[in-house]
Amino acid sequence: MTSISQTDRPAVDKSEDSDAESDIQAVGDDAETPEELLALWEEEAPEPAGGVANLVACVLTLAFGVAGMVLSLNLSLGSLTDPAPGFFPFVVSLITTVLSAAQIVLGRRGGDGEKFSRYSVTVVWGVISLLVFVAALPLIGFEIPALLLSFVWMKWLGGESWRSAILYSVLTVVVFYLIFVVALRTQLPHLF
Repeated sequence: MTSISQTDRPAVDKSEDSDAESDIQAVGDDAETPEELLALWEEEAPEPAGGVANLVACVLTLAFGVAGMVLSLNLSLGSLTDPAPGFFPFVVSLITTVLSAAQIVLGRRGGDGEKFSRYSVTVVWGVISLLVFVAALPLIGFEIPALLLSFVWMKWLGGESWRSAILYSVLTVVVFYLIFVVALRTQLPHLF
């Protein structure tokens, strides 16, 4: 069996009169080995944030976790066999707190996170839309806020087309409605 070396491969015509479709390439199309692909990814990666930015991010998530645990305790935890409304938010907040503390202590050995960029603002918009959802839920029920939240996340934060955003938002709300309202009969405020 013979192998073809780099010089024996036929040259690819990359002239200007080629199709527009052939000009579109994904990251890594030129890579022939995993090492080359890794090098391409590293070239296009955002700058690292640095130790101070990582520490600030960990302290913020730690503060959110502790605040979530305190607020969950005000709702009552219940027990493992009979959980109260604060049980699952407490568990999630506890996990967030433990992971944040571990990242503060152990995370210095790992790689740096990404530097904040203009795309980082989408996280802020996601949190704001989630807070609006939580505020609207007891007032007008589950269906309309969930539909709007899903649409905003898919269209403006996720970049989906109008048709996809509308279709997936409606399907998401229908599935959640069937699971939580119809099947599980939760005490979720709902219109229908």
